[in-house]
Amino acid sequence: MKLPTLSRLTHTVLLTIGLGLLTTSHLVAQERYDVVLSGGRVMDPETGLDAIRNVGIRGQTIVAISEEALEGDRVIDVSGRVVAPGFIDLHAHGQDNRANEFHARDGITTALELEGGMPDVAAYLGTRAGDALINYGATASHMAARTWVMPQHRDAVARAGDILGRGGSITPEDRQELGEATGAGRYEALDPSLYPDLHARLRQGLSAGALGIGMSHQYFPGATHDEIYRVFEMAGEEGVPIFTHVRDMSIAAFQEVIANGVATGAPLHIVHMNSSSLWNIPTTLDLIAGAQAAGADLTTEAYPYTAASTSLQSAIFDPGWQERLRISYGDLQWQDTGERLTEETFHKYREEGGIVIIHMMQPEWIAMAMASPIVMVASDGMPYAPGAHPRSAGTFSRFLGRYVRDEGILSLMDGLRKITIMPARRLEAMSPQMRRKGRIQIGSDADITVFDPDRIIDTATFEDDLSYSEGIAHVLVNGVFVVQDGENVEGVRPGQAVVGRFVVF
Repeated sequence: MKLPTLSRLTHTVLLTIGLGLLTTSHLVAQERYDVVLSGGRVMDPETGLDAIRNVGIRGQTIVAISEEALEGDRVIDVSGRVVAPGFIDLHAHGQDNRANEFHARDGITTALELEGGMPDVAAYLGTRAGDALINYGATASHMAARTWVMPQHRDAVARAGDILGRGGSITPEDRQELGEATGAGRYEALDPSLYPDLHARLRQGLSAGALGIGMSHQYFPGATHDEIYRVFEMAGEEGVPIFTHVRDMSIAAFQEVIANGVATGAPLHIVHMNSSSLWNIPTTLDLIAGAQAAGADLTTEAYPYTAASTSLQSAIFDPGWQERLRISYGDLQWQDTGERLTEETFHKYREEGGIVIIHMMQPEWIAMAMASPIVMVASDGMPYAPGAHPRSAGTFSRFLGRYVRDEGILSLMDGLRKITIMPARRLEAMSPQMRRKGRIQIGSDADITVFDPDRIIDTATFEDDLSYSEGIAHVLVNGVFVVQDGENVEGVRPGQAVVGRFVVF
């Protein structure tokens, strides 16, 4: 029997469809990526994805996550390793590329100065633009702003302006002088008639790209409860987050800022709740959790070490510090030499100025903070210096290696959540850029950390100079390798500014 002949139109349609299918198949087969991470355990804390996948990157964006093999200009075999969102550090005082080298080797792709902030946000962002190893950003400094509007401190303000106006990296000596200048009014109350000038100065920082307001008022005890509350009012009106180092190591200090946040609607993040709580940590954890349950826009963080670090000439060491902190001279370690202090060397170094490591916390307090689902991990890392606190180099590897893997206080996914999606979400309302970070998803920025879950660990100690963490195989920032095969990549500068929504270009 003779089959019917297809009409010319039908034949043409079928041929077109067939060619289309062939063309589509051909295009899929030929899809090519700049970088492919092949065969790794992809873990995305937002969606819960935890599976073997291949990740395709084009430019600075993740554009494919597939069970199928992908072709790329560079195909990196990451089998046996975790492919995670790059770690986000909300609290990093080291804001230069030497400090960033240690950050990158600890899996960090974004390191932000949110506690103290920057006295001149525009100058800071301008200095780092095009020359940053990892992503960077900062808040506007409340301490600097209040000093800069005090007429009696115009000389200090001018001195700070000279330092900031030089551009380039700030030396440790510059940093100490800048701290003294911006904190010149730290023991003085601000006249309420100057509040509008203070708020205008903070708004100037926000328009330059600040990610909120940095308020470390333990360091400027002259700030009254009224001054602090009025800054919260301003932040609440604008929907601007405040990142605060609370007034002192007490439950009342937490209650002050939480009440301010609830009363004004200001988003609030309490930094290093471990070192600000000390023996009160069970109560402060319950206080924060209760406020969150009641609807407060409130978050917090801690670091996984039993020692703090700060300037010895700060207000923390004003008379009575031993009673307040329940420690003595021998619990203080001088950063430059590693020596434990005596009464004599305490007074000598306090006069000279410099950084001290403060051994004042118990391991069980730290474990409690690390295990809590409401506490993020952030380093409070110091600027690079020989003998600096090991948190400047090993915070995230220590958390994942010691607390998650070895002590099993959290699952790996829950651990990753505390250092990726939680900090990203804290900033999303202020910086839409953060909606593309802290995730391994199509359309997200290719900020990626690849690590060996069986080997990741910190190596830096309190006795020696900083050293790199182990187990971090690859780190990409905006699609560019900054760590490859466990080594720093020389000469790359893919870091970009993370800025707030008020920025005016």
